[in-house]
Amino acid sequence: MIPDWMKETDGSSFEAPPASAENEGGKKKKKKKKAKASFVKKTIDGVFTFFQEALVTETFTKRDGLLQSLDPRVKLISILAVVFAVSVTKDLRLLAAVYLLTLLFAHLSRIEVGFFIKRVWLFVPFFAGVIVIPVIFNVFLPGDPLIHIADLPPGAHLGPLALPDSIYITKQGVSAAATFTLRVATAVSAVVLLFLTTPQQLLFKSLRSLRVPKVYVLTMAMAYRYIFLFMEMIRDLHIAKKSRTIKSMSLRDDQRWVGGRIGYMLIKSLDMSEKVHMAMVSRGYSGDVQIMHDYHTSGRDYIAAGFALWLSLTLILVSLNIVQL
Repeated sequence: MIPDWMKETDGSSFEAPPASAENEGGKKKKKKKKAKASFVKKTIDGVFTFFQEALVTETFTKRDGLLQSLDPRVKLISILAVVFAVSVTKDLRLLAAVYLLTLLFAHLSRIEVGFFIKRVWLFVPFFAGVIVIPVIFNVFLPGDPLIHIADLPPGAHLGPLALPDSIYITKQGVSAAATFTLRVATAVSAVVLLFLTTPQQLLFKSLRSLRVPKVYVLTMAMAYRYIFLFMEMIRDLHIAKKSRTIKSMSLRDDQRWVGGRIGYMLIKSLDMSEKVHMAMVSRGYSGDVQIMHDYHTSGRDYIAAGFALWLSLTLILVSLNIVQL
C-alpha cells in the first residue's frame, strides 16, 4: 500500500512528507549528540595542543639572541633575584619600568613581542585579576571613593560580613589591585623569558648547580618528558573508542568508560615509571642530570649578573624606603 504522501498529485510530481514534530525532535537530538561528540573531541584536542605548544620554546632557544648567549646558571640566578625583588616592590612606576625591561630583553632575544605579551597576559587576568577584584571595593579595603556602585539599607549583611551603607570603588583599592597584577605580570614575564631562552635540559642541569635536590629535578625532567607521551596515548584511546562505536552511548556509559580509562592510565604510568627507572639504573643512572654540555662563563655573563643584582638591590632598597627616587 502506497502512503498518501507518495501518491501522485498532478501526474508528474510527488509531495514531500510533512515535517512532523517527531522528525524535528529527532533532528534536534542528532544535533545535540553531534555537538556533544564534537565538544569531547575539541576538548581533548585543545588540551593536547596546549601541552604541545610548550615545544615551541625549543625554536626560541636556538635563535641568536641576547639571553640565549648567556650562561644558563647566570640567567637562572639573575632572574630569580629579579623575581624576588619584584615580589617586594610596591611602587607601580618601578614595576612598570621592570616590565618594560622584560619586553626589551624579549625583543633583543629575537622573541616576537606580541607573542610574548599574549603568552604572559593570557593567564595573568585569570589568576591575579580574579583575586584582586574584591580589593577594589570599600567592603574589603576602605579608602577614598572613586566610582559609586550602590546604596544599601542600614544593617545589611553578606553572611557574617557587615556591609557599609554605600558600596563604591576606592582609589586605594584600584592602586593595590593594579600593583598586584603588574607585579605578577612582571614576575611571570621574567620566568617566561628564562624558559623561552634556555633549553630544558640545560635548565634542569642549572638547577642542580644551585644545589636543588635531585628528586625535584628528576621529577620535573620526567614530567616534562613523558607528559606528551601520555597525552598521545589518551588521544589514541579516544580515537580507538570512536572507531569501535556504532551508536552513541548513554551518559552513564560514557562516565564509566572515562573512569576506566583514568584507572588504566594510572596503572600504565606506574608500570612505565618502574620500567624506565630500571632501564636508567641499568645504564648507569646515579640521580644527577648528565648532559653533554660544558658551561662557559664570559665577560658578558658577569655584566648581565651585575646588572641583575644591581637592579634587584635597587628595587629592594626603594621598597624599604632606604633609597628615595
